[in-house]
Amino acid sequence: MMLPEKFIIRMQEMLGGEYGAFEEALKEGRYQGLRVNTLKADVQDFRERAPFVLSPVPWTKTGFYYEAAQQPGKHPLHEAGVYYIQEPSAMAPAELAGARPGERILDLCAAPGGKSTQLAAAMKGKGILVCNEIHPARAKILSENIERMGIRNAVVTNETPERLAERFAGFFDKILVDAPCSGEGMFRKNEEACEEWSPENVEMCAARQDTILDSAGQMLRSGGLLVYSTCTFAPQENEGTISRFLKRCPSFSVETPAAVPEGFSYGRPDWIPEPAPGIEGTMRLWPHKLKGEGHFLAVLRKEGQLTDISSFPVRKDGNRGIPERDCGEFPAFAARFLKDWQGGTYVVFGDQLYLLPVGMPSLQGVKVLRPGLHLGTLKKNRFEPSHALALALKPQESCLCAELLSGEEGRDYGPARAWINGETFPCAGEKGWYLITADGYSIGWGKLAGGMMKNHYPKGLRKNWKQ
Repeated sequence: MMLPEKFIIRMQEMLGGEYGAFEEALKEGRYQGLRVNTLKADVQDFRERAPFVLSPVPWTKTGFYYEAAQQPGKHPLHEAGVYYIQEPSAMAPAELAGARPGERILDLCAAPGGKSTQLAAAMKGKGILVCNEIHPARAKILSENIERMGIRNAVVTNETPERLAERFAGFFDKILVDAPCSGEGMFRKNEEACEEWSPENVEMCAARQDTILDSAGQMLRSGGLLVYSTCTFAPQENEGTISRFLKRCPSFSVETPAAVPEGFSYGRPDWIPEPAPGIEGTMRLWPHKLKGEGHFLAVLRKEGQLTDISSFPVRKDGNRGIPERDCGEFPAFAARFLKDWQGGTYVVFGDQLYLLPVGMPSLQGVKVLRPGLHLGTLKKNRFEPSHALALALKPQESCLCAELLSGEEGRDYGPARAWINGETFPCAGEKGWYLITADGYSIGWGKLAGGMMKNHYPKGLRKNWKQ
């Protein structure tokens, strides 16, 4: 890896005697991490049952390091959304957001979805999570990850921050801005990031971050929390961006967490001109001080009193949806195959049926990829459940289940792998829709007829693990 010369000079000026340790850290192998999805799995139970050797990430109870040779991305439990593969430093921003059930939260620059899925797990299916990504292709990946992790209360949008600010002014309790940046923290794992780096790109990113933060500030309620993060080391994009924002928006102030995790460093006011008060309370994660690629973090509080989350008013233009009786054959499907289905606000896009998060305002005029939990397709005289619904269900929520074992990578192809490959299997039992599970975790739908379990795993998601 060849570091850009101007980057080296700047980092030497910043770090002084520490630069040697920083440079050596970038030459070492990068750290691999995964985060347990607590919407599906208990952390301790997963650790005991996981087919991987895991060691804890210090700044989050759900994060773990693994060895690269273990390849958890090629395991059926990954497809089941039991865990999310995520760089360890990147687990810190959502952790500091302290998401709670019932809150209204926005992940403004959300793709590919690591931080969104972490927020969703902390929310435990209650409240509203809006996950936005401005780039259509990345928004699609974000939506797919929201689906894989079995999240029920998320809306995925594909909008500019400015458009969202027009629609959601003063709406959110918490906002996470993992801002697009010059990507200096990506150098170790992506050499292209080195080649694309330039001082001019740093300046461009800083200007873009200013605009994004201004929109985020407009969407936050009084008393709300804004978490800003980047994976760059550039002061202009870190302490500088926060300082400029605080000067433009004096209603915000830096809020330093009561307990700063070991290995975290504080922000440096001396690295920027005219720093705003409180910059020393921001945080930096350095690759030579902890096991991670590096991150910058700032927790900002908007002045005012946040009212009790249970008393939030529903906006007058909120989605009324359609009654369950107008949802085609879905009520009959739910009555026969789902246990204790609670229902809620239903909406139809074409022939696709969705369940909106409770209290979600109107999405009219907003580019939406996923308006809530995708339930399935309304067809003539029948209903076909979606893959998203399967992944959102736990085995105890389905009337009919069929359990498959994942097998051991490299030793056993395994029934779960065969299922994800699109294969069928003989089965005795009642005809109808079965929730297929791998090691106790839902992975999709099967339909039993004539003694054979027909495979309804989406063709676009199938993987040929026989090869």
